[in-house]
Amino acid sequence: MLKRYDQAGFFDEMLDKDGQARPHYRKFRQHFKALTPQEFEHKRHSVDVAFLRQGITFNVYGDEAGTEKIFPFDLLPRIIPAKEWEFLERGLTQRITALNLFLHDIYHEQRILKDGVIPPHYVLSGKHFRREFAGFNVPKDIYIHVCGTDLIRDGSGQWLVLEDNGRCPSGVSYVLENRRAMKRSFPGMFEDIGVRPVEDYPQELLRMLNHIAPAGVANPTVVLLTPGAYNSAYFEHTYLARQMGIEIVEGRDLVVRDARVFMRTTKGLQPVHVIYRRIDDDFIDPTVFRRDSMLGVPGLVRAYRAGNVSLANSIGTGIADDKVMYYFVPRMIKYYLDQEPIIPNVPTYLANEEADKKYILENLSKLVVKAANESGGYGMLMGPKASKEEIEAFRKQVEADPRNYIAQPMISLSRHPTQVDGGKFEGRHIDLRPYIIYGEKIVIVPGGLTRVALRKGSLVVNSSQGGGSKDTWVLYGDE
Repeated sequence: MLKRYDQAGFFDEMLDKDGQARPHYRKFRQHFKALTPQEFEHKRHSVDVAFLRQGITFNVYGDEAGTEKIFPFDLLPRIIPAKEWEFLERGLTQRITALNLFLHDIYHEQRILKDGVIPPHYVLSGKHFRREFAGFNVPKDIYIHVCGTDLIRDGSGQWLVLEDNGRCPSGVSYVLENRRAMKRSFPGMFEDIGVRPVEDYPQELLRMLNHIAPAGVANPTVVLLTPGAYNSAYFEHTYLARQMGIEIVEGRDLVVRDARVFMRTTKGLQPVHVIYRRIDDDFIDPTVFRRDSMLGVPGLVRAYRAGNVSLANSIGTGIADDKVMYYFVPRMIKYYLDQEPIIPNVPTYLANEEADKKYILENLSKLVVKAANESGGYGMLMGPKASKEEIEAFRKQVEADPRNYIAQPMISLSRHPTQVDGGKFEGRHIDLRPYIIYGEKIVIVPGGLTRVALRKGSLVVNSSQGGGSKDTWVLYGDE
């Protein structure tokens, strides 16, 4: 099935430049070769039917064809050998440690700003910097409890960090369901190849949520707070709540009395101690942030400040998500840990710096330009693939609000054999989102969500922009 596969000069995850399977893919390749195209197609169809029956979907805002879609899934797994995963684990642990130290610092002493390592205006003007929480001590001093850091590989195979998602990172439900689908489709293969499990994630998440409970609470009540059924990640919210055995609630299900949070139940009000919130700061409490929010809980911030309820992730983490802050993460690592970054950033230009802005405006057709606080592939210019009209429109936006934009060179993301229309296999660009849980200790799921840009030549992997996913196999060994 891979006979006519063309690597087209990109770094290929599965095959070396001679077209031979890399050592960590060899066992899988043997199993794969034993399948006929008909058998493979039957397995793929079975997975699609199972996903549809189980409601493994995502919502697309503004799509006239309907909101719910099956998350496209490719049966060829992305495989990572043990030594490479160990390197990624070290790099991700270093990064989330530095980000948490940064958040604690900017909401307290602001040493990194006073020492001139980061110009203060970048932090203080950040859309998600919450002045209301200056001086507030978050439970256990942890701000980002769940992080999804997006990784890519460039044309030479070097790993790079593309961005950090430290507010409400989504996608882990697909990691767990992709694995279940693969185990049904290829029984026995996991033991033979030696693939590390991912199924512990919900238990690790619950363990972290229990760990951050208010002092003196022996058996905390934990809930997951969702914006509701129309949110793009609602499937994930219900899935994780069910896997953890906790209640899923909307804002209207919670009430605050005497700075304590309660859940409305058929037996009356029940105290709530920990909230895994999947709602952005802006909507979480209409008495503090957006007054028009119908999704949040009036008085929740008061209960949080009083130490009667804990939130994951903490309020104010969005400043670490700001793409301008991404530029400064290597400086944070050096400042707080006195280390060089284990996994480097993509080279980045800040439009708010005069020299960088000049370079960006002169090279818009060669660069990827991103808005500081957009996600999901929105608010982005792919210069080499954009029309003159799009480039000129972005030029005006950058000139009008330079603080809100960064630019990066177009990276030739690594590719992976992927089944496309007609059953043939072609290379498609991929990234990787590992999920990091920061509780009593830092736990990283062995693997993560490998996202695939299913459109030929596309570098945009987001599901909302036509992307799909693969199962990610981390091996116990290197072959």
